[in-house]
Amino acid sequence: MRILCLATLAVIGLGLAACNKKNSDLYAGVDGDFVTGTPLGDRVDGANFFGSSVARGQFSPIYFGYDSIEVAPAEQPKIAQVATAMKGTPGDLIVAGFTDDRGTEEYNRGLGERRAQSVRQALIDAGVPAGRIQTVSFGEEMPADSSGGESAWALNRRAEFGVVK
Repeated sequence: MRILCLATLAVIGLGLAACNKKNSDLYAGVDGDFVTGTPLGDRVDGANFFGSSVARGQFSPIYFGYDSIEVAPAEQPKIAQVATAMKGTPGDLIVAGFTDDRGTEEYNRGLGERRAQSVRQALIDAGVPAGRIQTVSFGEEMPADSSGGESAWALNRRAEFGVVK
């Protein structure tokens, strides 16, 4: 009986220890970039990607391959253009990730976030301060082309930029 009680307490103790959030997890998930651990800056109040305080369309979208988060070499000049512009202006940047409509809504929302994070990291690597770049995912919502087929899917697999005014 005594051994059973001790074993039960040990299991409960291990379970509670596993529930504690480690400091190294501070920047995981919604608190930051779960890919690299680079903390996200504070959210800008009132900055909605589609709101009047965000200028969209200044930069060309970054396109991705099917089920990919890799920024292709052909897309690097676009990253360089955005990085150069951001280094010369005081505003913050929102990177929005999008997907085509294949896959579940949940999977596509995650893929869109990973795409936005990938572009964010490329911009950080190009010299844009991490605290000036936010990310958001719209997954398969708001397609650039809703006609269907490979050419439409290719246009929908993208990351777009919004500059906070």
